[in-house]
Amino acid sequence: MANQIDCSPEVLDYVREVSLRDDEILRELRHETAALPMGEAMQVMAEEGQFLALLVGLVGARSVVEVGTFTGYSTLCMARALPADGSLVTCDISAKWPDIARPFWERAGVADRIQVRIGEAAATLDALLTERGPGGVDLVFIDADKAGYREYYESALSLLREGGLIVLDNTLYFGRVVDPEFQDADTVALRELNSHIRDDDRVDMSLLASADGITLARKKTG
Repeated sequence: MANQIDCSPEVLDYVREVSLRDDEILRELRHETAALPMGEAMQVMAEEGQFLALLVGLVGARSVVEVGTFTGYSTLCMARALPADGSLVTCDISAKWPDIARPFWERAGVADRIQVRIGEAAATLDALLTERGPGGVDLVFIDADKAGYREYYESALSLLREGGLIVLDNTLYFGRVVDPEFQDADTVALRELNSHIRDDDRVDMSLLASADGITLARKKTG
């Protein structure tokens, strides 16, 4: 059985050369984000944004919820993949990050598909469940505070329709999940969540060893 290849800078450059369908708006948003403190570390990789857009299309999503906006790169990628009458609700704890994103969403012509909600993610998810009821969402992307992932995952399952998809970012957390020296709240929470999703018979799942770990959990039907 072959092991995972080492994704050297040269391999990553090649992947981007042969697969990344980039444009000026996406590049400018990445560059502006990279100039922020911790901006490059916190932003999803360009190829991950493209992967998210592909997933939106594969699921046939018309309704997306994003937990953790930051500067809105993943928001933009997913909103572009929605049909013209689709909607994306993205939530963040601070308005300063979506404020950076808005001009780029407007230039891309998708601002009317995006609704920003500011506040605690758990409260936003509860409000959405009240507004839309169970099964009212097609895809949920979770990329926020790691200690809250378990709560966000459970809320996402309630929101999702059968066959809907949860995507969780950073589930390998810089490799810390396999290092027993890391016992901080975020790392412990991710270890516990990864095991929980593995054993959760409500979903079909896979943890991909790419980017910083991407977990896909599809809500079972029936």
